[in-house]
Amino acid sequence: MDQAAIGVIGGSGLYAMEGLSDIKEVRISTPFGDPSDLVTLGTIGAHRVAFLPRHGRGHRITPSELPNRANISALKSLGVGHIISVSACGSMRPDYAPRNIVIPDQTYDNTKGRVSTFFDRGIVAHVGFADPFCPTLSGILYEAAKQAGGTVHKGGVYLTIEGPQFSSKGESNIYRKWGIDLIGMTAVPEARLAREAEICYACMAHITDYDVWHESAEPVTLQMVMSNLNANVGLAQKALKIAFELVPAERKGCPCPTALKDAI
Repeated sequence: MDQAAIGVIGGSGLYAMEGLSDIKEVRISTPFGDPSDLVTLGTIGAHRVAFLPRHGRGHRITPSELPNRANISALKSLGVGHIISVSACGSMRPDYAPRNIVIPDQTYDNTKGRVSTFFDRGIVAHVGFADPFCPTLSGILYEAAKQAGGTVHKGGVYLTIEGPQFSSKGESNIYRKWGIDLIGMTAVPEARLAREAEICYACMAHITDYDVWHESAEPVTLQMVMSNLNANVGLAQKALKIAFELVPAERKGCPCPTALKDAI
């Protein structure tokens, strides 16, 4: 069975990993169905990496239709202990500017009906989620983004909306009053499922827009999102390669590897 210690879930604009050698694509079936696409296994330096395009190649799966349980289960079956999520986000504050990177440390779930647990049908697991992103892996992503030359901010509340539509101005302004820093469509339930799977999970959020609240900036459009994402793809690839070198072989100092202890 092929194995990889590090997994990358690529969001909008990041559909492949550069610099991989010994590449192999694997089709994985899970008890929760098929993942978004084939998983690409490859080697960078001394690290075996598993890459999964979140929305599938061609961006064909909506945020609400994502097979999140299958995606996390597929990576877990490969031995992945760390998942790096690359995500396109809108900014809810003026200092988190387009083409900046943010490493969020909190989430707010504003989705409507997504399945967010592996445990049902007679099994209940009450897993701690006070710190939804792995603090160790988040710190690594922050350092990697800095070393890659990006303008990076540490910390922020990532609000997940259902999508695929963008926000109304009323919603956007209310989210700002709530203290939201970033808005996206995918952090939940990925982060919840990764915690249940005892996988370290962190997010490298690429700011593409100011949503629709900013009075002087144009409201978010798909063209705006893709333009800013494409401008940051090289930075994302560089930061990922640096992060792989910083990921420790042994996981300790975070709640992730023992999340299910006493939870079931």
